[in-house]
Formats: sequence, C-alpha cells, structure tokens
Amino acid sequence: MATTSTTKSSPSKPALPPSKTVPDRDCPHCPRLVAFRETNRSQKPQWFNAPVPAFGDRNGRLAIVGLAPGLQGANRTGRPFTGDYAGDLLYATLIEYGFATGTYQARPDDGMKLVDCRIVNAVSCVPPQNKPLPVEIAKCRPFLLAAIESMPRLSAIVVLGRIAHESTVKTLGLRASTVPFGHGAVHQAGRFRLYDSYHCSRYNTNTGVLTPKMFHSVFARVRADLA
Repeated sequence: MATTSTTKSSPSKPALPPSKTVPDRDCPHCPRLVAFRETNRSQKPQWFNAPVPAFGDRNGRLAIVGLAPGLQGANRTGRPFTGDYAGDLLYATLIEYGFATGTYQARPDDGMKLVDCRIVNAVSCVPPQNKPLPVEIAKCRPFLLAAIESMPRLSAIVVLGRIAHESTVKTLGLRASTVPFGHGAVHQAGRFRLYDSYHCSRYNTNTGVLTPKMFHSVFARVRADLA
C-alpha cells in the first residue's frame, strides 16, 4: 500500500568544479570501477564501456533514478536501461503512461524519445556483479545532484530500488529515517515528490518481488499527480 510522508530537504552542494557536472569518459574516481572498465574495454572494445550519461528531457518534470548501468545493457549500448530486461519493462511502462514515444528496440538508435522525463543512475559506471560499493555510490553522488539540479522543472522523482532511494535521499539532504523505502511509498521532500519502486530487474520480476502491475501502479500515480 502506498504511503505518503512529508519532509524538508536541504541538498548539499556537489564537491565538483562548476564545469564537472557529468563524469569524464575516463573518470578516475573509483579504482575498482576503473579496473573493471579497462577489463571490459580490452575484452569488448566495441561496447560503450564508459560512464553512461543521463537520457531524456532536461526540461522534464520527472526524473527516474536507477542504480547503475548493467554490464550487457547500458554499459554495452551507452543508454540507460537499454539492452537488458529491466529496460524492456521500464520503457514499455513509460510508453504506456505517456512518458516516452516511439518503439523500444533495445538500441540507442531506435528513435525512442522520452517525454517530460529523464533517466539517470545513482552510479554512472558499471560495477562488478551489478553491486557498487558504498564508497563508489558516495563518490558518484555529486553527479546525481548535478543531474537533479540541471532539471529546472523537476518535481517528481521515481527511485528504482532501495540503494537508489538511499542515495537520492542523501543527495537531497534528507534524513533517511524520515523517508523510509517501501514499494509504492510517496514522500514529499520540499518541491520534490519521491516515488519508491522495487527495481525492475529480471531477478525481482522472476521471483515475484515486483510484478508488472506493481510497477505500473507507481507510474500511474506519477501520471495522475503530474496531470
């Protein structure tokens, strides 16, 4: 059942030079991720193998925060949630609720466009076993804040999974105890409304943790609130 909480936010400023609002292709901040990137580049030189940029409408009112690029998804294609099962469910849902147009074909050149919506990850680089370490999440948080601050009309944020929720909460300067994660939960944080969802990974859907109906319900609420 959805719950709603209200809290004030006071986002801290990123520890980045003003020009560094997105990570460089060869971002050096996380040694473990750098080593993994170099291994992938040597084994799969045709893949993107770099920090994956945000995708979508910078003037949109909705931001979707995922965890990190998937190895054979965004890390391969260079577009968030493109090329793996999570993207199949996410983009079909966005199209159904009017946040995307076109046909998702799991390629960055499929012509699909996001409408009033932008996708960003809490961690920009692919981590081994899809599990970023806390220090890596923290080092990438300034880039998440920069992405949020780059959207002047932003009012709604869907966070996919507990880790993305926790990083977003810290990015916005909130106390975690005031905005507990729970699928379907809604939290008012200053001018932002946060919507929690379990991550749309194959693991969650295969185990029944998340069903398409549960996922759709989150975006149905967002669509109704933004109407």
